[in-house]
Amino acid sequence: MANIQPIFRRSELLLGSEAMERIAQKRVILFGVGGVGSWCAESLVRSGIGHLTIVDSDRVCITNINRQLMATSETVGQVKVDALKQRLLSINPSANITALQKIFTEETADEFDLGSYDYIIDAIDSLKDKALLILMACQTKAKFFSSMGAALKLDPTRIQVTEFWKVKGDPLARALRNRFKRDKHFPAKKFQCVFSDELLQNLGTPSDDSEEPLSFNKVQTNGSLAHITAIFGFTLAGLIIQDISTRDSG
Repeated sequence: MANIQPIFRRSELLLGSEAMERIAQKRVILFGVGGVGSWCAESLVRSGIGHLTIVDSDRVCITNINRQLMATSETVGQVKVDALKQRLLSINPSANITALQKIFTEETADEFDLGSYDYIIDAIDSLKDKALLILMACQTKAKFFSSMGAALKLDPTRIQVTEFWKVKGDPLARALRNRFKRDKHFPAKKFQCVFSDELLQNLGTPSDDSEEPLSFNKVQTNGSLAHITAIFGFTLAGLIIQDISTRDSG
């Protein structure tokens, strides 16, 4: 039995050495490292995940600072996955972190060997690309988890986890379900989602400048807060760690 790294001793106390070894061996791919995905990545690495691929095409902009882990006044302009990789390696220098400055689309989907991963995490915004990732991920043997919309939320107590078809009060989930029904193409298996049924309105005035380009083909930018996006991300990571430590004994 391999020795557990000292940085994970508190985790080992709770989960045991065998679970920690399994956690270190699992391969995880995370699509989107913004307000939700960046915190998910941090939690996974701090929990002992040893093989993590992070995928995002964007660069850090100044308006990311309010909610994205690697976004600081010093990282504005940097490639998001590169800035996040540096942060993650500062936590665990021995972790195998693969940073891909790419976007998951119909044109690039074949570039990702989804079947080679144990866990696939969806934290992207584009409806079209998100739907495609869901369909493709659900065709693999990997365990798949997805984040629904984390913007326009304030109340952390309303964040929940449920199976995709049972999500209520979330416009993104509703749009995805309508798309699957319209195309008559449905996910091949059930999967868990993190969501909130709260939906507020933007009260501020949109900026006229171009400090934050509309990434992932979003039609508009909505307000969001760090405590909400972080809880979404931590919850996704927690679902994976819980699944490995309690379900997987092989």
